[in-house]
Amino acid sequence: MREILEAVADGELSPTEAEAELRGYARTEAGRFDAAREARTGIPEAVFAEGKTPAEVAAMTVAAVETTGSALVTRIDHESADACKSLLAEEFPAADIDHDERARTLVVHGTDYEPPDLEATVGVVTAGTVDAEAAGEAAVVAGEMGATVERISDVGVAGIARMFDNIDEIRAVDALVVAAGREGALPTVIAGLVDVPLIGLPVSSGYGHGGNGEAALAGMLQSCTPIMAVNIDAGFAAGAQAGLIARSVSAARATTD
Repeated sequence: MREILEAVADGELSPTEAEAELRGYARTEAGRFDAAREARTGIPEAVFAEGKTPAEVAAMTVAAVETTGSALVTRIDHESADACKSLLAEEFPAADIDHDERARTLVVHGTDYEPPDLEATVGVVTAGTVDAEAAGEAAVVAGEMGATVERISDVGVAGIARMFDNIDEIRAVDALVVAAGREGALPTVIAGLVDVPLIGLPVSSGYGHGGNGEAALAGMLQSCTPIMAVNIDAGFAAGAQAGLIARSVSAARATTD
C-alpha cells in the first residue's frame, strides 16, 4: 500500500489508478469500473453503453484505459462513440481507437498496452448478413481475449452448399461461434460435422410465431447434436466463452511444445 501511496505522491499513479490497485475497481461518475475482472476471470471488463448517456460512456471508457490500458465498449451508438473519441483525444491522444459500427463496439488500446496473444483460433460463422451485428460483437470479444478470429459469413442452411464450400475452414479452428436467426438450424448442422466446441448464438431475426430469435434459441436448446447456446443476441457471452476455450487450448499447446 505504501508503494502505491508513494507512487501517487510522485505523480506516477493517478488517484483512479491507485484506487483500482487497492480495491480492484475504480469509481467514476457513471459507476464502478471493474479493473480486476480480466485478471480474475480471463474475460475483459466491458462498458455496456445501452442505457448510459454519452458522457457516462465516455467517462467509463477513459477509466478503463487509465486502469487497464485498454477499453472494450459494447452496444455503442454514434453519439456515444463521438463522446468517447472526443474525451479520449484529450486524455489519451495517442491511443488506438477502433469503432466497428456494424458490431456496435468500440475498442481502445493505450500506447503501452500489450494485448494478449493466444495460440488458438476462434471461428465466427453467420447464417446470413442479418446476423453480422451479434456475430461481430462475439468476434471482437474473442479477439480482445487474444484469439485469432476467422470470419465465415452467409453460409445458412437455405443454401447449404455455401456451408459445404467452407467446411474445411470451419473444421480447422479450435472453437466455433455460429450465429443464426429464423429457426436457428445452422449450429446444429455444423456441430454434426466438426470435432470442436460450438457455441450457438441465436439472433433476433425472423417474424411471426417464434420471431425475434425465440425459435432460434429454442432450436439450439433442443439441438440433437451437442452444442452450447447463449441468449438471444448475446454476442459478448458467446465471444467470451469462445475466448476461454481458446485460452485453454493455447495453454495446452504451450505445455506440449
